[in-house]
Amino acid sequence: MLHDRSHYVFTSESVSEGHPDKISDQISDAILDYFLTRDPEARVALETLTTTNRVVLAGEVRSHHAINQDALLDVARNVVKDIGYEQEGFHWKDLEIDCFVHEQSADIAAGVDAGENKEEGAGDQGIMFGYAVDETPELMPAPIHYAHRILKRLSDDRKSGKVSFLRPDSKSQISLAYENGKPVHATTVVVSTQHEPDCSQKILRDYIRSVVEEILPQGWMCPDEDLYVNPTGQFIIGGPDGDAGLTGRKIIVDTYGGAAPHGGGAFSGKDPTKVDRSAAYAARYLAKNIVAAGLASKCSIQLSYAIGVSKPLSIYVNTYGSATCDESKIEEAITKLMDLSPRGIRTHLKLNAPIYLPTAAYGHFGRSTSNAQEFTWEKLDLIDQLKTLIGA
Repeated sequence: MLHDRSHYVFTSESVSEGHPDKISDQISDAILDYFLTRDPEARVALETLTTTNRVVLAGEVRSHHAINQDALLDVARNVVKDIGYEQEGFHWKDLEIDCFVHEQSADIAAGVDAGENKEEGAGDQGIMFGYAVDETPELMPAPIHYAHRILKRLSDDRKSGKVSFLRPDSKSQISLAYENGKPVHATTVVVSTQHEPDCSQKILRDYIRSVVEEILPQGWMCPDEDLYVNPTGQFIIGGPDGDAGLTGRKIIVDTYGGAAPHGGGAFSGKDPTKVDRSAAYAARYLAKNIVAAGLASKCSIQLSYAIGVSKPLSIYVNTYGSATCDESKIEEAITKLMDLSPRGIRTHLKLNAPIYLPTAAYGHFGRSTSNAQEFTWEKLDLIDQLKTLIGA
Protein backbone atom coordinates (compact mmCIF):
# COMPACT_ATOMS: atom_id res chain seq x y z
CA MET A 1 0.00 0.00 0.00
CA LEU A 2 1.22 3.51 -0.76
CA HIS A 3 2.84 5.50 2.02
CA ASP A 4 1.53 8.94 2.96
CA ARG A 5 4.82 10.54 1.88
CA SER A 6 4.50 13.42 -0.57
CA HIS A 7 7.58 12.60 -2.72
CA TYR A 8 8.31 9.03 -3.84
CA VAL A 9 8.52 6.67 -6.80
CA PHE A 10 5.91 3.94 -7.17
CA THR A 11 5.89 1.04 -9.63
CA SER A 12 3.17 -1.19 -11.08
CA GLU A 13 3.22 -3.93 -13.70
CA SER A 14 0.77 -5.35 -16.18
CA VAL A 15 0.75 -8.46 -18.36
CA SER A 16 -0.95 -8.96 -21.71
CA GLU A 17 -3.77 -11.29 -22.71
CA GLY A 18 -1.09 -13.63 -24.12
CA HIS A 19 0.69 -14.08 -20.79
CA PRO A 20 0.33 -17.71 -19.60
CA ASP A 21 -1.51 -16.78 -16.39
CA LYS A 22 -3.83 -14.45 -18.29
CA ILE A 23 -4.64 -17.12 -20.86
CA SER A 24 -5.72 -19.27 -17.92
CA ASP A 25 -7.84 -16.46 -16.47
CA GLN A 26 -9.54 -15.86 -19.82
CA ILE A 27 -10.35 -19.53 -20.36
CA SER A 28 -11.79 -19.78 -16.84
CA ASP A 29 -13.95 -16.70 -17.35
CA ALA A 30 -15.03 -17.79 -20.84
CA ILE A 31 -16.31 -21.05 -19.36
CA LEU A 32 -18.05 -19.11 -16.58
CA ASP A 33 -19.76 -17.01 -19.29
CA TYR A 34 -20.71 -20.20 -21.13
CA PHE A 35 -22.65 -21.43 -18.11
CA LEU A 36 -24.17 -18.05 -17.18
CA THR A 37 -25.46 -17.66 -20.74
CA ARG A 38 -27.43 -20.87 -20.30
CA ASP A 39 -28.22 -20.57 -16.60
CA PRO A 40 -27.85 -17.15 -14.88
CA GLU A 41 -27.91 -18.87 -11.47
CA ALA A 42 -25.10 -21.32 -12.29
CA ARG A 43 -22.46 -21.86 -9.64
CA VAL A 44 -18.97 -22.11 -11.12
CA ALA A 45 -15.47 -22.42 -9.68
CA LEU A 46 -13.16 -23.12 -12.60
CA GLU A 47 -9.35 -23.38 -12.69
CA THR A 48 -7.18 -23.60 -15.78
CA LEU A 49 -3.58 -24.74 -16.27
CA THR A 50 -1.70 -23.91 -19.47
CA THR A 51 1.65 -25.34 -20.55
CA THR A 52 3.38 -26.43 -23.76
CA ASN A 53 0.59 -27.38 -26.19
CA ARG A 54 -1.69 -28.42 -23.33
CA VAL A 55 -4.59 -26.93 -21.38
CA VAL A 56 -6.06 -28.56 -18.28
CA LEU A 57 -9.52 -27.60 -16.97
CA ALA A 58 -10.58 -28.43 -13.41
CA GLY A 59 -13.23 -27.29 -10.98
CA GLU A 60 -16.85 -27.63 -10.04
CA VAL A 61 -20.15 -26.50 -11.48
CA ARG A 62 -23.78 -26.64 -10.43
CA SER A 63 -26.20 -25.68 -13.15
CA HIS A 64 -29.47 -26.60 -14.81
CA HIS A 65 -27.34 -26.91 -17.94
CA ALA A 66 -25.45 -30.18 -18.03
CA ILE A 67 -21.65 -30.22 -18.11
CA ASN A 68 -20.77 -30.88 -21.75
CA GLN A 69 -17.05 -31.55 -21.84
CA ASP A 70 -16.79 -31.23 -25.63
CA ALA A 71 -18.39 -27.80 -25.46
CA LEU A 72 -15.97 -26.70 -22.72
CA LEU A 73 -13.03 -27.85 -24.83
CA ASP A 74 -14.35 -25.74 -27.71
CA VAL A 75 -14.66 -22.70 -25.44
CA ALA A 76 -11.07 -23.08 -24.29
CA ARG A 77 -9.75 -23.59 -27.81
CA ASN A 78 -11.57 -20.51 -29.11
CA VAL A 79 -10.06 -18.34 -26.38
CA VAL A 80 -6.57 -19.39 -27.46
CA LYS A 81 -7.49 -18.74 -31.09
CA ASP A 82 -8.85 -15.26 -30.33
CA ILE A 83 -5.68 -14.35 -28.43
CA GLY A 84 -3.71 -15.31 -31.53
CA TYR A 85 -1.55 -18.28 -30.58
CA GLU A 86 -0.41 -20.16 -33.69
CA GLN A 87 3.06 -21.24 -32.58
CA GLU A 88 4.77 -24.61 -32.64
CA GLY A 89 4.68 -24.95 -28.85
CA PHE A 90 1.16 -23.56 -28.39
CA HIS A 91 -1.30 -23.60 -31.27
CA TRP A 92 -5.05 -23.37 -30.92
CA LYS A 93 -5.63 -26.04 -33.56
CA ASP A 94 -3.57 -28.88 -32.12
CA LEU A 95 -3.11 -28.22 -28.39
CA GLU A 96 -4.40 -31.00 -26.13
CA ILE A 97 -7.14 -30.11 -23.66
CA ASP A 98 -8.00 -32.23 -20.63
CA CYS A 99 -11.27 -31.58 -18.79
CA PHE A 100 -11.80 -32.55 -15.14
CA VAL A 101 -14.80 -30.32 -14.40
CA HIS A 102 -17.38 -31.96 -12.12
CA GLU A 103 -20.52 -31.24 -10.08
CA GLN A 104 -20.32 -28.86 -7.10
CA SER A 105 -20.02 -30.23 -3.57
CA ALA A 106 -23.39 -30.68 -1.89
CA ASP A 107 -21.91 -29.35 1.38
CA ILE A 108 -20.99 -26.04 -0.22
CA ALA A 109 -24.42 -25.77 -1.83
CA ALA A 110 -26.16 -26.32 1.50
CA GLY A 111 -24.17 -23.58 3.19
CA VAL A 112 -24.56 -20.99 0.46
CA ASP A 113 -28.06 -21.47 -0.94
CA ALA A 114 -31.03 -19.49 0.28
CA GLY A 115 -33.68 -21.49 2.11
CA GLU A 116 -37.12 -21.10 3.62
CA ASN A 117 -35.72 -19.36 6.73
CA LYS A 118 -32.27 -18.43 5.42
CA GLU A 119 -30.89 -15.80 3.06
CA GLU A 120 -28.30 -16.71 0.47
CA GLY A 121 -24.92 -16.77 2.18
CA ALA A 122 -21.46 -15.79 1.04
CA GLY A 123 -19.66 -18.49 -0.93
CA ASP A 124 -16.62 -18.28 1.34
CA GLN A 125 -15.07 -16.33 4.18
CA GLY A 126 -12.59 -13.58 3.41
CA ILE A 127 -11.76 -9.91 3.14
CA MET A 128 -12.16 -7.80 0.00
CA PHE A 129 -10.94 -4.30 -0.87
CA GLY A 130 -12.00 -1.63 -3.29
CA TYR A 131 -10.04 1.52 -4.12
CA ALA A 132 -10.29 4.75 -6.08
CA VAL A 133 -8.00 7.76 -6.43
CA ASP A 134 -8.18 10.97 -8.46
CA GLU A 135 -4.90 10.40 -10.35
CA THR A 136 -6.61 9.54 -13.65
CA PRO A 137 -10.04 10.27 -15.20
CA GLU A 138 -10.88 6.61 -14.53
CA LEU A 139 -10.08 7.18 -10.83
CA MET A 140 -7.38 4.52 -10.95
CA PRO A 141 -3.77 4.65 -9.73
CA ALA A 142 -1.71 6.06 -12.58
CA PRO A 143 1.06 3.39 -12.70
CA ILE A 144 -1.26 0.41 -13.30
CA HIS A 145 -3.51 2.48 -15.57
CA TYR A 146 -0.73 3.32 -18.02
CA ALA A 147 0.91 -0.11 -17.73
CA HIS A 148 -2.39 -1.65 -18.91
CA ARG A 149 -2.84 0.85 -21.72
CA ILE A 150 0.61 0.22 -23.19
CA LEU A 151 -0.02 -3.52 -23.48
CA LYS A 152 -3.55 -3.03 -24.81
CA ARG A 153 -2.10 -0.87 -27.58
CA LEU A 154 0.41 -3.59 -28.46
CA SER A 155 -2.43 -6.11 -28.65
CA ASP A 156 -4.59 -3.83 -30.79
CA ASP A 157 -1.72 -3.13 -33.20
CA ARG A 158 -0.90 -6.85 -33.45
CA LYS A 159 -4.47 -7.94 -34.09
CA SER A 160 -5.24 -5.15 -36.55
CA GLY A 161 -2.14 -5.95 -38.59
CA LYS A 162 -0.64 -2.51 -38.00
CA VAL A 163 2.56 -4.29 -36.96
CA SER A 164 3.57 -7.77 -38.08
CA PHE A 165 6.43 -8.54 -35.70
CA LEU A 166 4.61 -8.91 -32.38
CA ARG A 167 3.55 -12.15 -30.72
CA PRO A 168 0.93 -12.37 -27.93
CA ASP A 169 3.00 -12.62 -24.72
CA SER A 170 4.13 -9.32 -23.16
CA LYS A 171 4.67 -7.50 -19.86
CA SER A 172 5.02 -3.84 -18.89
CA GLN A 173 6.24 -2.08 -15.77
CA ILE A 174 6.08 1.65 -15.03
CA SER A 175 7.74 3.61 -12.23
CA LEU A 176 6.20 7.04 -11.67
CA ALA A 177 7.62 9.89 -9.61
CA TYR A 178 5.14 11.49 -7.23
CA GLU A 179 5.49 15.06 -6.01
CA ASN A 180 3.14 16.42 -3.37
CA GLY A 181 1.33 13.11 -3.63
CA LYS A 182 0.57 13.40 -7.36
CA PRO A 183 2.23 11.57 -10.28
CA VAL A 184 4.32 13.88 -12.45
CA HIS A 185 6.49 11.75 -14.76
CA ALA A 186 7.91 8.30 -15.42
CA THR A 187 11.35 7.48 -14.06
CA THR A 188 11.62 4.10 -15.81
CA VAL A 189 9.49 2.06 -18.20
CA VAL A 190 10.05 -1.65 -18.89
CA VAL A 191 8.34 -3.48 -21.76
CA SER A 192 9.12 -7.09 -22.59
CA THR A 193 7.27 -8.45 -25.59
CA GLN A 194 7.41 -11.64 -27.57
CA HIS A 195 8.29 -11.05 -31.22
CA GLU A 196 8.92 -12.78 -34.52
CA PRO A 197 12.44 -14.21 -35.04
CA ASP A 198 13.28 -11.78 -37.86
CA CYS A 199 12.43 -8.62 -35.89
CA SER A 200 15.48 -6.52 -35.04
CA GLN A 201 15.87 -5.04 -31.59
CA LYS A 202 16.05 -1.54 -33.10
CA ILE A 203 12.72 -1.88 -34.90
CA LEU A 204 11.14 -3.26 -31.75
CA ARG A 205 12.60 -0.56 -29.50
CA ASP A 206 11.59 2.28 -31.84
CA TYR A 207 8.04 0.93 -31.99
CA ILE A 208 7.76 0.47 -28.22
CA ARG A 209 9.14 3.96 -27.59
CA SER A 210 6.50 5.45 -29.92
CA VAL A 211 3.71 3.60 -28.09
CA VAL A 212 4.91 4.61 -24.63
CA GLU A 213 5.31 8.26 -25.68
CA GLU A 214 1.78 8.28 -27.07
CA ILE A 215 0.21 6.59 -24.03
CA LEU A 216 1.88 8.62 -21.28
CA PRO A 217 0.70 12.19 -20.68
CA GLN A 218 2.69 14.96 -22.34
CA GLY A 219 6.04 15.48 -20.63
CA TRP A 220 5.90 12.22 -18.65
CA MET A 221 8.27 10.16 -20.83
CA CYS A 222 11.33 8.82 -19.03
CA PRO A 223 14.87 9.42 -20.37
CA ASP A 224 15.71 7.10 -23.26
CA GLU A 225 18.33 5.26 -21.21
CA ASP A 226 15.62 4.42 -18.66
CA LEU A 227 13.36 2.80 -21.25
CA TYR A 228 14.06 -0.94 -21.11
CA VAL A 229 12.76 -3.02 -24.03
CA ASN A 230 13.34 -6.77 -23.75
CA PRO A 231 16.26 -6.19 -21.38
CA THR A 232 17.42 -9.84 -21.59
CA GLY A 233 17.59 -9.70 -25.40
CA GLN A 234 15.32 -11.59 -27.79
CA PHE A 235 11.93 -12.92 -26.67
CA ILE A 236 10.77 -15.42 -29.28
CA ILE A 237 9.62 -18.41 -27.22
CA GLY A 238 6.80 -17.24 -24.98
CA GLY A 239 3.32 -17.91 -23.71
CA PRO A 240 2.67 -21.34 -22.17
CA ASP A 241 5.50 -22.79 -24.24
CA GLY A 242 7.92 -20.65 -22.25
CA ASP A 243 6.26 -20.81 -18.83
CA ALA A 244 3.22 -22.55 -17.37
CA GLY A 245 0.16 -20.50 -16.48
CA LEU A 246 -2.53 -20.82 -13.81
CA THR A 247 -5.79 -19.07 -13.07
CA GLY A 248 -5.58 -16.46 -10.33
CA ARG A 249 -1.85 -15.74 -10.22
CA LYS A 250 -2.07 -12.09 -11.29
CA ILE A 251 -4.30 -10.62 -8.58
CA ILE A 252 -2.32 -7.37 -8.26
CA VAL A 253 -2.34 -6.87 -12.03
CA ASP A 254 -6.11 -7.48 -11.91
CA THR A 255 -6.70 -4.78 -9.29
CA TYR A 256 -4.67 -1.69 -8.37
CA GLY A 257 -1.06 -2.55 -9.13
CA GLY A 258 -0.11 -2.67 -5.46
CA ALA A 259 -1.31 0.87 -4.73
CA ALA A 260 -4.06 -0.44 -2.42
CA PRO A 261 -4.59 -3.43 -0.12
CA HIS A 262 -5.70 -6.77 -1.55
CA GLY A 263 -7.69 -9.40 0.30
CA GLY A 264 -5.86 -12.22 -1.47
CA GLY A 265 -8.74 -13.81 -3.39
CA ALA A 266 -8.57 -14.15 -7.17
CA PHE A 267 -11.52 -13.31 -9.42
CA SER A 268 -11.48 -15.31 -12.65
CA GLY A 269 -13.48 -18.50 -12.98
CA LYS A 270 -15.73 -17.63 -10.02
CA ASP A 271 -19.43 -16.94 -10.34
CA PRO A 272 -20.74 -13.84 -8.52
CA THR A 273 -21.96 -15.71 -5.44
CA LYS A 274 -18.25 -15.89 -4.61
CA VAL A 275 -17.63 -12.70 -2.63
CA ASP A 276 -13.95 -12.81 -3.55
CA ARG A 277 -15.20 -11.42 -6.83
CA SER A 278 -18.55 -9.72 -6.28
CA ALA A 279 -17.68 -7.95 -3.02
CA ALA A 280 -14.41 -6.66 -4.50
CA TYR A 281 -16.46 -5.23 -7.37
CA ALA A 282 -18.92 -3.67 -4.91
CA ALA A 283 -16.11 -2.12 -2.86
CA ARG A 284 -14.57 -0.58 -6.00
CA TYR A 285 -17.99 0.72 -7.07
CA LEU A 286 -18.56 2.43 -3.73
CA ALA A 287 -15.02 3.81 -3.46
CA LYS A 288 -15.16 5.21 -7.00
CA ASN A 289 -18.47 6.97 -6.37
CA ILE A 290 -17.15 8.42 -3.09
CA VAL A 291 -14.14 9.96 -4.86
CA ALA A 292 -16.23 11.11 -7.83
CA ALA A 293 -18.63 12.80 -5.41
CA GLY A 294 -15.76 14.88 -4.05
CA LEU A 295 -16.01 13.32 -0.59
CA ALA A 296 -12.34 12.27 -0.74
CA SER A 297 -9.42 12.34 -3.17
CA LYS A 298 -8.70 8.68 -2.52
CA CYS A 299 -10.66 5.98 -0.77
CA SER A 300 -10.17 2.36 0.24
CA ILE A 301 -13.07 0.18 1.41
CA GLN A 302 -12.70 -3.17 3.17
CA LEU A 303 -15.57 -5.67 3.40
CA SER A 304 -15.45 -8.99 5.26
CA TYR A 305 -17.66 -12.08 5.01
CA ALA A 306 -18.17 -15.56 6.48
CA ILE A 307 -19.25 -18.56 4.44
CA GLY A 308 -22.99 -19.09 4.59
CA VAL A 309 -23.63 -15.66 6.23
CA SER A 310 -25.43 -13.11 4.09
CA LYS A 311 -24.41 -9.76 5.54
CA PRO A 312 -20.84 -8.43 5.68
CA LEU A 313 -19.23 -8.84 9.07
CA SER A 314 -17.51 -5.45 8.82
CA ILE A 315 -17.28 -2.34 6.62
CA TYR A 316 -14.22 -0.10 6.88
CA VAL A 317 -13.63 3.13 4.95
CA ASN A 318 -10.17 4.73 4.80
CA THR A 319 -9.72 8.03 2.95
CA TYR A 320 -6.09 8.56 4.00
CA GLY A 321 -6.92 11.90 5.57
CA SER A 322 -8.46 13.25 2.37
CA ALA A 323 -12.16 13.12 3.36
CA THR A 324 -14.29 16.25 3.43
CA CYS A 325 -16.44 14.70 6.16
CA ASP A 326 -16.14 12.15 8.94
CA GLU A 327 -15.38 8.67 7.57
CA SER A 328 -17.98 7.12 9.87
CA LYS A 329 -20.63 9.13 7.99
CA ILE A 330 -19.42 7.61 4.73
CA GLU A 331 -19.59 4.12 6.21
CA GLU A 332 -23.13 4.77 7.39
CA ALA A 333 -24.14 6.19 4.02
CA ILE A 334 -22.94 3.27 1.93
CA THR A 335 -24.93 0.78 4.01
CA LYS A 336 -28.03 2.76 3.09
CA LEU A 337 -27.09 2.99 -0.58
CA MET A 338 -26.44 -0.68 -1.28
CA ASP A 339 -27.42 -4.07 0.05
CA LEU A 340 -24.01 -5.69 0.51
CA SER A 341 -25.28 -9.25 0.86
CA PRO A 342 -24.15 -11.54 -1.97
CA ARG A 343 -27.60 -11.44 -3.55
CA GLY A 344 -27.88 -7.70 -3.04
CA ILE A 345 -24.56 -7.09 -4.80
CA ARG A 346 -25.43 -9.42 -7.67
CA THR A 347 -28.78 -7.73 -8.16
CA HIS A 348 -27.53 -4.14 -7.88
CA LEU A 349 -24.59 -4.64 -10.25
CA LYS A 350 -26.38 -7.14 -12.53
CA LEU A 351 -23.65 -9.72 -12.13
CA ASN A 352 -25.57 -12.84 -13.18
CA ALA A 353 -24.79 -12.15 -16.82
CA PRO A 354 -22.08 -13.51 -19.14
CA ILE A 355 -19.86 -10.42 -18.75
CA TYR A 356 -16.64 -11.85 -17.39
CA LEU A 357 -14.32 -12.73 -20.29
CA PRO A 358 -13.57 -9.02 -20.99
CA THR A 359 -12.48 -8.58 -17.37
CA ALA A 360 -9.80 -11.26 -17.56
CA ALA A 361 -7.10 -9.14 -19.26
CA TYR A 362 -5.98 -5.52 -18.70
CA GLY A 363 -7.59 -5.20 -15.29
CA HIS A 364 -11.03 -5.54 -13.74
CA PHE A 365 -11.18 -1.85 -12.78
CA GLY A 366 -10.90 1.46 -14.57
CA ARG A 367 -12.62 0.03 -17.64
CA SER A 368 -15.11 1.61 -20.02
CA THR A 369 -18.84 1.35 -19.27
CA SER A 370 -19.87 2.01 -22.90
CA ASN A 371 -21.45 -1.44 -22.98
CA ALA A 372 -24.33 -1.18 -20.50
CA GLN A 373 -23.97 -4.81 -19.42
CA GLU A 374 -20.22 -4.84 -18.77
CA PHE A 375 -18.20 -3.32 -15.92
CA THR A 376 -21.31 -2.11 -14.07
CA TRP A 377 -19.15 -1.55 -10.98
CA GLU A 378 -17.45 1.32 -12.83
CA LYS A 379 -20.64 3.37 -13.14
CA LEU A 380 -20.93 6.71 -11.34
CA ASP A 381 -24.62 6.61 -10.45
CA LEU A 382 -24.46 7.07 -6.66
CA ILE A 383 -22.97 10.57 -6.54
CA ASP A 384 -26.16 12.53 -5.90
CA GLN A 385 -27.44 10.04 -3.32
CA LEU A 386 -24.10 10.09 -1.50
CA LYS A 387 -24.08 13.88 -1.33
CA THR A 388 -27.63 13.91 -0.02
CA LEU A 389 -26.94 11.34 2.69
CA ILE A 390 -23.70 13.03 3.76
CA GLY A 391 -25.20 16.50 3.54
CA ALA A 392 -22.47 17.68 1.16
